[in-house]
Amino acid sequence: MPDSPSPDDIPPDPRPSAAMTSEYRPPERHHVEAHPTGKRLAVLTLTALGVVYGDIGTSPLYALRECFKPEYGLAATPENVYGILSLILWVLILVVSVKYIVFILRADNRGEGGILAMLALLLQGQTDSLKRRLLLIALGLFGAALLYGDGMITPAISVLSAMEGLTVVSKNFEYLVIPFTLAILVGLFLAQRLGTASVGKIFGPVTLVWFLTIGGLGLHEILREPAILAAANPWYALKFAFTHGAAGFLVLGAVVLAVTGAEALYADMGHFGKKPIRLAWFVMVLPALMLNYFGQGALILRDPLAAENPFFLLAPRVMLYPLIALATVAAIIASQAMISGAFSLTQQCIQLGYSPRMTIKHTSASEFGQIYIPEVNYAIMVGCLVLVLAFRDSTSLGAAYGIAVTGTFMITTTIYTVISATRWKWPLWQSALFFAVFFTLDAALFGASLLKFIHGGWVPLAVAVVLFTLMTTWKRGREILRDRLQDIALPLDLFLEDVGQRARARVPGTAVFMTSESAGVPVVLLHHLKHNKVLHETVILLSIATDEVPEVPRAERVKIEALGQGFFRVIAHYGFMESADVKEVLQKCRDFGIAARPLDTSYYLGRERLIPRRGPWKKGGLSMSIVRKKIFGIMSRNARSATEYFQLPPNRVVELGTQIEF
Repeated sequence: MPDSPSPDDIPPDPRPSAAMTSEYRPPERHHVEAHPTGKRLAVLTLTALGVVYGDIGTSPLYALRECFKPEYGLAATPENVYGILSLILWVLILVVSVKYIVFILRADNRGEGGILAMLALLLQGQTDSLKRRLLLIALGLFGAALLYGDGMITPAISVLSAMEGLTVVSKNFEYLVIPFTLAILVGLFLAQRLGTASVGKIFGPVTLVWFLTIGGLGLHEILREPAILAAANPWYALKFAFTHGAAGFLVLGAVVLAVTGAEALYADMGHFGKKPIRLAWFVMVLPALMLNYFGQGALILRDPLAAENPFFLLAPRVMLYPLIALATVAAIIASQAMISGAFSLTQQCIQLGYSPRMTIKHTSASEFGQIYIPEVNYAIMVGCLVLVLAFRDSTSLGAAYGIAVTGTFMITTTIYTVISATRWKWPLWQSALFFAVFFTLDAALFGASLLKFIHGGWVPLAVAVVLFTLMTTWKRGREILRDRLQDIALPLDLFLEDVGQRARARVPGTAVFMTSESAGVPVVLLHHLKHNKVLHETVILLSIATDEVPEVPRAERVKIEALGQGFFRVIAHYGFMESADVKEVLQKCRDFGIAARPLDTSYYLGRERLIPRRGPWKKGGLSMSIVRKKIFGIMSRNARSATEYFQLPPNRVVELGTQIEF
């Protein structure tokens, strides 16, 4: 049988009678109020500024510069400068201000955002065909997998772009760029185990200084060349696109760099709420970005050679070193946000059953969501270092960046459209119009980025394909294993009848048999009875279920059913943003009247040895290729043990092994 009842093992379970329940009060995570005001709104807005907008806030380091790279064949003429600035402005308005701020933030799953939260929202009560359901799940998972590729590229390109400011000071510093970048990245990832609860408090103020600085630099240059403000007219974007043909389309692959990080607006909604995120965008982020981009454009109009690195050339020479230092800190903050996002995404994958158990450490006693996952941290660190060494400059990395971002854009648009049509019952023409407008824009950005496939665009796609394969393999493997166990399971009523009829020895204490199934007799219980010939006076069959909601209300957390003969069925329900706590569940059992004293309670877990075989176990049963079965076996052997994952006392755990062909 499975070695634990981890969230990846457990399907939704039928809930026992409400008559058998009582109130359970574990600590619940803090909810951000829906309509904060006054000082509270200001604090949330400032904090959101540092966490949510770090990535998109560092885009001016490289976005406009990339548009004038030789491969596009676009000279720094006034017509091209006006056209590209207009494109950047209107992509920001359409993608961020309209699509994400106005529409996507509405798709909250009980206050939570992110592509997996959106997927869970869509699947709640889904009655569509199995084929359509599987397609939507696949889209959501691939979007999540793309975000991991984004998480690898963001720290690399942000820090590398900041360090490239040294070459503006002097070309002699070029040899320092790569070593400094690697050193900063290594330090950043090694510091993750300390948590961000304390340093996170300075993210907002530092990011505020960053936006004020880049806005001020841009404004200074605009005042010298105010005619650049005419680029706000969308006619310049349309004229540029129509008159430059292929080059006008290809440059969208660089323009998209201006909206990297837009997905963070939605993913971090649960931490700050919609109002602070929207307020920070319209009051500070969008104005500062546009002042800086237009300032860079004004500088290029005066000096076309400045297109080589217009961001740092905006600053007076005396300010270059402080600006490089501030840009480096801003890049670290942007990177931190993406790394923390990868941790949260992984936790959701584990809870929803798409990833094996990993080490999840909570780094703050007061702040919900402050977690650290070593396996993910070091995997992303290695990926970042390899990317820096392989690409060696931010221009080359920019080619890899766009595909991950725009691929997620298209998937988010698609899932949101389905939600609007099926759950919110929008008129068909409204859903179709939303999809036509934004999917067309997303597809154009994706298509332009895809043309960079051989120049590095394959990297995020390769990462996404590998992770998507692993996630679907794990989910499918658990389903096959569950199907196999159901075939060999003994009905619980027959087992209890046998216990009542036979005079079996009962020993003092409580035995907790952790099982992934809420029906039938756990295989580990049968093995225990077969080998030890005794039963405890109290036996608890404990299952932990993950529902497709961020969290489960207290009153619905734990369900207890008395089965007779000293047996109890206990099902603990958690959301995909929560972590199971077996000790709290047992406290609920004690409140219910079940004898479960810690020193008299033993935990029985199964540790299986999986033996893959070709084809399904039974005719018409679930199956997958032998290669994926072997991959599943490797993932299962390397999953974190249930004892560690559920924080069980090691000296009270008994593991019984078994072999299972599947």
